[in-house]
Amino acid sequence: MHISNDGYMFAKDRETMPREHLAGLQFARLKDTLTRVYASVPHYRRAFEAKGVSPEDLNTLEDLARFPFTVKDDLREAYPFKLFAVPRDQVVRLHASSGTTGLPTVVGYTRADIDTWAGLMARCIACAGGRPGDILHNAYGYGLFTGGLGAHYGAEALGCSVVPMSGGNTEKQILLLKDFGANVVCCTPSYAINLAEEAERRGVDLKGGPLRVGLFGAEPWCQGMRLELEERLGIRAMDVYGLSEIMGPGVAVECAEQAGLHGWEDHFLFEVIDPETLRPLPVGEQGELVITTLTKQALPMIRYRTRDITRLSDEPCPCGRTHRRILRVTGRNDDMMIIRGVNVYPSQLEAVMVGRPGLAPHYQLILQRDGSLDTLTVEVEAREGLPCDDYDAIGRDLGRHIKSLVGVTARIIVVPPGQIARSQGKAARVRDLRKQY
Repeated sequence: MHISNDGYMFAKDRETMPREHLAGLQFARLKDTLTRVYASVPHYRRAFEAKGVSPEDLNTLEDLARFPFTVKDDLREAYPFKLFAVPRDQVVRLHASSGTTGLPTVVGYTRADIDTWAGLMARCIACAGGRPGDILHNAYGYGLFTGGLGAHYGAEALGCSVVPMSGGNTEKQILLLKDFGANVVCCTPSYAINLAEEAERRGVDLKGGPLRVGLFGAEPWCQGMRLELEERLGIRAMDVYGLSEIMGPGVAVECAEQAGLHGWEDHFLFEVIDPETLRPLPVGEQGELVITTLTKQALPMIRYRTRDITRLSDEPCPCGRTHRRILRVTGRNDDMMIIRGVNVYPSQLEAVMVGRPGLAPHYQLILQRDGSLDTLTVEVEAREGLPCDDYDAIGRDLGRHIKSLVGVTARIIVVPPGQIARSQGKAARVRDLRKQY
């Protein structure tokens, strides 16, 4: 790490590396990764041979497009340890998904992987505005979910004092945020709104205290949510990106420009593909993000389809970092709803709702079946103080804006404050009732 004159701490030799040097490092690490998985992971050997490629066929970074994709089902079929590229006794940490839709996806880390992860998350916290000596309040969930421990180890590596709060127990969260004087808070954006509301309800002024930075991730969130959080907490609300299959949090993060997330290209190779044709798209075009790990030992991922919809940008950033930026994720392929022929992502609806006069940033999307067609009902909370007589007018206005901006007709129900269940972690925004019909 390097400390600049203004106190900013960054890995100068990595974050500002010239693009041609970065590409050379990526190629060397990619070649090594492909060679290792071909030799040690039967799944990858079979997949490569089915595509008629081997590590020797990689002569440029562009040649990666000839290699097969990895998808979540591959991890489920390899349950629990068949994708590991090292002997099991070299794996010092195991995490897993909840497994609510089948077998959980299991991810593993060697000691070196844990150190790499901590270093990248430290880089993220510093990039977002955290500093050594800061008190970091970590309200991401601990346990099999990678969020809590990923942020924890990264914060300690940076030199922060960590409050390992985890999720829930919101009343105590507010007490500790205030009494400990946290400078940085880490959690999902939906839970951050919950914290802001609880603080206001208890008359606790977090906005006027030492809290200055929030690192929010694990779910898509819109610009309106950012503005809401910054206003109510008095912070810079920064987006951090990651996923367990790749590493956990720390894959990419926003800098002070808040104009896209710097993806750490010395450890990951990013592509965007057309999700229908699976062809790579030029930088700047929207599609599905695909990530290849370059330094993972226990569980390398080759061309992992994240299902996240976004764009890459190679425009120079005023901050001086040379790593490409991942623009805000607008949705996930597997979250997309088709309402009377219109493709809709929950994040599109959130962008219309959050920040509208009279409405709180709490909502649920309810999918039902009317004959052969799907219908959408939006339940959204009124803000405190909005007269009940205004609910219908506010709802009609929101319905018009959703129709105009998203192109879908939705039934709008405005409910009193406190009626939508609050998130303790990742928000459950969609209730799908179609299977009941």
